Amino acid sequence: MSKRKPSSSAGTPDFDGVKQAPPDSPLTTKEGWCHFVGHEPVPTRLLTAAERAALAPHERTREQERRRDYHADLPLVNTPTIRKVVATSRLLIQLNRNQISARRGVILSGASGTGKTTALTQLGRAHELAIRKRHPRDPNRLPVVYVTVPPAATPKMLAMEFARFFGLTFPSRANVTDIVDAVCATAAHVHVDLVLVDELHNLNLATRSGAEASDQLKYFAERLPATFAYAGIDVESRGVFAGTRGRQIAGRFVVIPAVPFTHATTADHDAWRALVGTLESTLRLHHHALGTLTELSEYIFHRTGGMIGSLSQLIRGAAVLAIEDESERITEDLLALVPIDFAAEQSEKLTAPARPASRRRRVA
Repeated sequence: MSKRKPSSSAGTPDFDGVKQAPPDSPLTTKEGWCHFVGHEPVPTRLLTAAERAALAPHERTREQERRRDYHADLPLVNTPTIRKVVATSRLLIQLNRNQISARRGVILSGASGTGKTTALTQLGRAHELAIRKRHPRDPNRLPVVYVTVPPAATPKMLAMEFARFFGLTFPSRANVTDIVDAVCATAAHVHVDLVLVDELHNLNLATRSGAEASDQLKYFAERLPATFAYAGIDVESRGVFAGTRGRQIAGRFVVIPAVPFTHATTADHDAWRALVGTLESTLRLHHHALGTLTELSEYIFHRTGGMIGSLSQLIRGAAVLAIEDESERITEDLLALVPIDFAAEQSEKLTAPARPASRRRRVA
């Protein structure tokens, strides 16, 4: 068996010493994940006009920089998809606790930009915080694993993603059995009971390597006493539930659709306005009048196509611009300056109502 060794990356502590992630640690490492779980954006206090006037130039610059950083990382909104994923998964974790095999899992499926990764990671964060609260004196616990399926994944590539999360390294000649055994032993040691697998659409079951990688995931699910939660783009249309393998997956997993918000009914309108209003309440701008964005909720809906990812980008970007130009308020004209993703742009062309030929000039 190949001897495994801990990662030698500078600044990477052991399990019981994980406190802060190095700047290059993604969520797919234990350091990056632990930093994500422990990080909560703290709203900055808005200074009074007198306090701002008393600031020296360098102090004003520092105060603006703090607020720009805060708005770039606004607190997340608890969407219906997040609530359903968390509630369903918590129930399945309870049901799976004493199961030896055939554990149930969750698949989050939908178009890009509908908040799948956000829902998946918020599930993991909520679960880990609950476990930390339940076991405050056990610093060796690492209850959640987060990995992504690499493009054109093979069984060994997938096993290495799990190993990389734990900081395990292997020589290039190591075989997949050695890697899987090391991963499972480590997972048992740190009490993993929830495994999050993102980018499931990268598994191509039409190819031999893709089918074998799918079998590798199933093998992990059999070896690890954990609940598995997957997320991917339009999983149902990619053959995940086809054939013998697919029927087995379909029999064990609950599929939760991630869809854009709509404006089909009055209730849909109200839900969207409430979402925009919740985001607006987190802003820390000196001259922004609360309620401005909810009044613009229809414009914002057509601008973003009801996509939660596009909405977040639009509001965060406008807040940063409002601080940079010192207007300290978000207006429709300012929102129009924020670049958004191509999918949202196409949706806006199809759904936005006709606008006057001449737009109002932006007021600074």
